[in-house]
Amino acid sequence: MQKVFENCYNLDRKCYEKYGLSEDILMEHAAKHMELFIRENFKKSNTILIVSGAGNNGADGVALARLLQGDYNVRLHLPFGAKSDMAGLQLKRAKMVGVDIVDDIFEADIVVDALFGAGLNRDLNSQSVDIIERLNSLNGYKIACDIPSGIDSRGNPLPIAFIADTTITMGALKEALYADNSKDFVGKVEVANLGVSRELYEDSSSSYLLEESDYTPPLRKKANSHKGTYGHVAIFCGKMSGAAIISAMAATRFGAGLTTIVHKESLEVPPYLMKSTTLPKNTTAIAIGMGLGEFFEDDILKKEVINSKTPIVIDADALYKKELLEIIKQNREVVITPHPKEFSSLLKILEKKDISVVDIQKDRLNLAKEFSKNYPNCTLLLKGANPIIAKNGEIYINNLGTNALAKGGSGDILSGLTASLLAQKYNSLDASINASLALSIASKNIDIPSYKVVPNDIIDSL
Repeated sequence: MQKVFENCYNLDRKCYEKYGLSEDILMEHAAKHMELFIRENFKKSNTILIVSGAGNNGADGVALARLLQGDYNVRLHLPFGAKSDMAGLQLKRAKMVGVDIVDDIFEADIVVDALFGAGLNRDLNSQSVDIIERLNSLNGYKIACDIPSGIDSRGNPLPIAFIADTTITMGALKEALYADNSKDFVGKVEVANLGVSRELYEDSSSSYLLEESDYTPPLRKKANSHKGTYGHVAIFCGKMSGAAIISAMAATRFGAGLTTIVHKESLEVPPYLMKSTTLPKNTTAIAIGMGLGEFFEDDILKKEVINSKTPIVIDADALYKKELLEIIKQNREVVITPHPKEFSSLLKILEKKDISVVDIQKDRLNLAKEFSKNYPNCTLLLKGANPIIAKNGEIYINNLGTNALAKGGSGDILSGLTASLLAQKYNSLDASINASLALSIASKNIDIPSYKVVPNDIIDSL
């Protein structure tokens, strides 16, 4: 996993004060990384349009124009002039090597956005909106310098943003690049070295980006074992039984030795699943909420779920029940897996906070981090385009999933995967991380168009 930061201002300052690097040196390294990316991926005959803003992000773009001048057909557009000291210095240098300064935007093989950096904190004015819309309409390969222009520090377009094929971000990864609302704008992300290694540049962080290499599946290494060795998942099933059955299928596919559907009535299930009207005594993990409705009486839920110490996944309908949400405060392995609407509801139930889904999506990372501090025994897995796993003030971002998961049943699979790992003695954080990664990786490995994917395809892909 990689560290992620809210911003890099303190990290840049460390370079000046501790390593003796100047702003000019950092800027040259930023431009150099963009230059190398272009040289490695595009022929020298290509045309390049660089659109730079008036500040230091724009100065990075101006420096890039100088580095490419002579080998590429470079045009530099400065719609707002060059106002910062570094922008002025870089423009002077660019003019000295003959960079062509143009007054308009035109088609090019490569389009570089260096208008606004990560510090944008205001809505774009009409001129900026017009520029970005025109850039987005171009057919060339689009590169964003540091962060796509128009994205604020929390990852929200203000109100639009540059749509990049690749974002080359400076020094370290930034949280804004991994918000749900920025996912359609950032493209692939690369980190530019600014004169020292990332090991030296970065400080400690409470935010991390997950990678496929972090995935630790429940591989069976013990030869002398039996079904009980690998845990027993019990999934409470309501009248909407399909969700619980999907979850149970996923739990079994992901290594649980036994999986039982807990249901009050007769129910047809796949032959490898067990059925019971009560919680089995040897249960090692519970999952509840998927299609639950109001199916079980309160006294049963209190006896078999609330008063239990068994590790538990709480999802879907259970997230609207105040008595079940009290489990979050218990000293047991607890995972909750809300989508934004469910998260909005439970914040209102638990904390009397009235936060809309729109506002949750605008500040997912901070809200998840704050919630995890308030409920340290609980692991939050906040679903979305980039799911967030939060525990004790630390967040882990999973940006590996695909839109194949945007279909009913995906969340039920996730709950089953998480419960399966809890049953196999993963702690709540590790279970959440690995279940989320497994679901994402499975979605990437399905070799059919994403709109055709159904839950069974994902389960088979596991």
